[in-house]
Amino acid sequence: MAGNSARRGAIKKSGKGNPTAGSGGRVRRGLEGKGPTPKAKDREGHTAYKARKRVEKTKSARPKRPAKTGDSEWIAGRNSVVEALRAHMPITSIYVAEGAERDGRLREVFRVAAERGVSLLEVPRNEMDRLTQGAVHQGLAAKVPAYEYAHPDDLLDRAAEVKEKPLIVALDSVTDPRNLGAVVRSAAGFGAHGVLIPERRAAGMTASAWKTSAGAAARVPVAQTVNLTRQLKAYQEAGCMVIGLAADGDVSLPDLDLADGPLVVVVGSEGNGLSRLVAETCDQLVSIPMVNALESLNAGVAASVTLYSVAEKRGTFTS
Repeated sequence: MAGNSARRGAIKKSGKGNPTAGSGGRVRRGLEGKGPTPKAKDREGHTAYKARKRVEKTKSARPKRPAKTGDSEWIAGRNSVVEALRAHMPITSIYVAEGAERDGRLREVFRVAAERGVSLLEVPRNEMDRLTQGAVHQGLAAKVPAYEYAHPDDLLDRAAEVKEKPLIVALDSVTDPRNLGAVVRSAAGFGAHGVLIPERRAAGMTASAWKTSAGAAARVPVAQTVNLTRQLKAYQEAGCMVIGLAADGDVSLPDLDLADGPLVVVVGSEGNGLSRLVAETCDQLVSIPMVNALESLNAGVAASVTLYSVAEKRGTFTS
């Protein structure tokens, strides 16, 4: 009968209520939009989808490595660890590689660690390689926490506590941590109350700076500031005179008459010296006389010479 054919693809017209009849029902729903087409990697059955799943499965099966923490660093090597202990660095733990040869340095490390309550851990050599990122550790490494910086105002408070006129060293764009360590050491030796450094584009108190300070970093606070120029102005408002070391300074160091008052000594980088804004903020620019005008001093030596001169004029060595 016409319209009732059982042939494949034939339409059965069953009368009222049949959603397949006419232009309504399923036909209307079929004309409705289904939204944007998903990306190939999100469509099941697509080769891109299967490839993505294989990658995810592989990643999930890999053992996860410990996350790197930005609050600690490593000192690798026997001499370095021994020197760090002698410098009283705040070491939290010491790692020894399995099978490491016992010598005098290692025995000293064991003894000092026991006296100070520093934890000792023995680990496989390949684990030591991973922890120290391939450094030459000689079977010994130490972990130290991040340095705790002081607030710039703490340096003034420290001078007030001992009833002395503030003497602060500020570093402008000094990027070598060894220079920072040398400045800290000189600050301790010549009676300065602290060292000020910028937070960015400057060396920080790393293990290298600690080691160069030869233990002085445990006695002299180092403060950080977001804006060096602004902090120098704050020191000026607190009554300090700010001098900057410059090769073309207006005043020679032996003629400096501000040494016996509250003083901030600003040292620039060896290559570029003081930045423009810092130089303009200084009350005086001071030069260190040299026999040969072509010679120059790095930041650590320049700070040491200046601090010695200031200490001598203050009578620090006779008090």
